[in-house]
Order: sequence, then C-alpha cells, then structure tokens
Amino acid sequence: MTASFSISIIVPAYNAAGFIDDCLAHIVQQMGPAHELIVIDDGSRDDTAARVQAQAAAAPHCALRLIRQANQGVAEVRNVGLQQARGNYILFIDSDDLLQPGVLDRIDAAIDTHAPDVITTDFCFWHPYRADQPLEATQLSYPANVVLHGQDAILAPYFADRRMYAWSKIVRRQIYLDLGLPLFPSGRLFEDMAALPRVLAACSTLVYLPLVLLHYRQHALSITHMTSPRWCTDYVLALASAKPHLARAGVSARVRTEFDGAACLFYLCAIKTSFGMPASDETRQLRAALHAIFLDGLFGTLDQALHNLEAGKITSLRLRDSRRIAHQVRQALAGSKWFELRQTVNRAYKTWQLTRQQRLHQAN
Repeated sequence: MTASFSISIIVPAYNAAGFIDDCLAHIVQQMGPAHELIVIDDGSRDDTAARVQAQAAAAPHCALRLIRQANQGVAEVRNVGLQQARGNYILFIDSDDLLQPGVLDRIDAAIDTHAPDVITTDFCFWHPYRADQPLEATQLSYPANVVLHGQDAILAPYFADRRMYAWSKIVRRQIYLDLGLPLFPSGRLFEDMAALPRVLAACSTLVYLPLVLLHYRQHALSITHMTSPRWCTDYVLALASAKPHLARAGVSARVRTEFDGAACLFYLCAIKTSFGMPASDETRQLRAALHAIFLDGLFGTLDQALHNLEAGKITSLRLRDSRRIAHQVRQALAGSKWFELRQTVNRAYKTWQLTRQQRLHQAN
C-alpha cells in the first residue's frame, strides 16, 4: 500500500463511549492534511461507533476512518490497524487517553528534520478519580533531540527505563511491515511489551522528544483488574517471549544485562500481585509457573542477573533499590514465609486504599 500520509494515528476502541469523545477531540484539533486517524471499534456493545461517526461528520477536513469488527482483542486491533494504515509512521493512541496540544506538530518537525526509524516521547500518569494526585511525568534516559544510532543506543535505555507502551513509540510503518503481520500476539495481555523489543531491534535510528505525548489514564479499578492468573502470567511472559527475537538479532552484553534487570522487576511485580489472590494450591502453582517462565526468559544465569543488580549495573536504579530488588527476588524464589506474609498484608492494604478512593470519587 502506497503511503499517502506522514502519520497514521490508530485508536483501538472497545466499549469506549465514556472516553472516546475527549480522546478524538484532542486528536482531531491537531490534525492536518499529513495525518490520518483510524478508529477500530472492536465489537463494542455501547454507542462507541456512533460517537466516532459524529466526530467524523463534525470534522470533514480530517481523514478519519471507522473500522468495525467482531471483538478480537487489542492485539488483533493493532494488527488490523497496521494493515489498513497508509502513513509513513504509526502512532497508537488508546481510547481513554488524551493526546496533548501541539504534539503532532512536534512529531512532524522531527520527521522532517531527522526521518528516524522511531521517535519516543515522555507521558504523564493521570489519575482523574483522585483530585489530590498530581500528574506524574516520565522522563526517559535517552539524550534529547539528537539522532541515536544502533541497537545499544536504542535498546539499552529502553529496557532500563521500562516504559514499554506501544503508544509511546512512533515507528516507521515499514519497520512493522518488514517484520511481518500479524506482529502483536493475539489473545494475550501486554501485547505491546511482547512486540516492541522486536520492533526496536529492527530500528537503526531513534530520536527522543522530551515532551509529554499524552495523559495516560489510570483507572480506579486497575489493581483489582490486575489480580488474576492471566495478568500475572502474561506480564512475565511478555518480556520472556521477546528474548528469542533479541537473541537472533544479536543484541550486545549491555542490552542483555538491562533486559535481565527488567525481567527481575517484572517477575517481582507479578509475584507480589499474586498475593492479592486467595491462598490455594492453584495460586501456589501459578507462582511456580511464574518462576519457570522468569528463569527461562533470562539471557544469563539467575546468579548473574542478581549480581548485576547488587553491583549497581542496572543504569536506571539506585544501588540501594537494586540490592533490595535482588534480595526480594531471592526471597520470592525461595518461598520465604516472611516475604509472603509481607506481600499478603501489603496487597490487602492497597486494595482497601483503592476501594476507599473509588468510593470517595463516586460520592463527589
């Protein structure tokens, strides 16, 4: 398909009627003739599609397309979007997030000046249900506004920063096509975490724009949604499944070190999350499965990964934090009763705290 736009903006939407108007308004007001917007309604049961059609009618100057399909999940939506896109670059936006003013102009300028394979940006964690919670802006560790070359310069900071969201990377469409579609793994959570390492390994150049791309909505029920065997398994599996692709790409020792550091953190997060589930044989079997996925997904040995943490070789972590993480990974793998007790109590407190915040939000 011949490219006729600079940027294709792809918005997956499923039962998004409560958010899609604001999401599209923030995009449409910035769009010019070099941009197309593709909204894919993934079998919504509300009036998401009607709201998209109303936006299109109100903005006839915009190249806005609505694609409707039976529900297949966000991974398949991304794959369909890549097949349908006509732009040179791909920007994914989730239907509940808000693109910030002036962003498309800044991305256009970076493309015109540098034409990199990938552009990456910052973003803000946004807690709309908590008036007392300020926006939390990320700051990546890449040098800003310069062209970076090669796998080390692109992948090592990526794994060190651990900001693995499809929408935070504006990627040349041909990179996706050359890897072959479908690219995002169907039927799994964290499909972007699984696919992006492979995508970035295929990129030769990157430009980091130190601007807030979007406000990333944090939902009040996010913790309770996290507490499931599927969430825990897919979270650990996402990074582990990227390892064979990176090995074939011949990534360096530096990238492997940062990858294994990220794997330790993701494993620890999933294990801690599992303590929000009932104590049962099934939960214990889940943790054993997470152990196996984690260990198999490391480039080096477990001892090497923990030594790198304890020696402060993971660039984004303070030495004290690195050593604490290594200690907790050892405790989790050993089945420490003290570790298990602490995580059970911590998880119960976080769930109570979140439920309380949600009730206060609903009351107001």
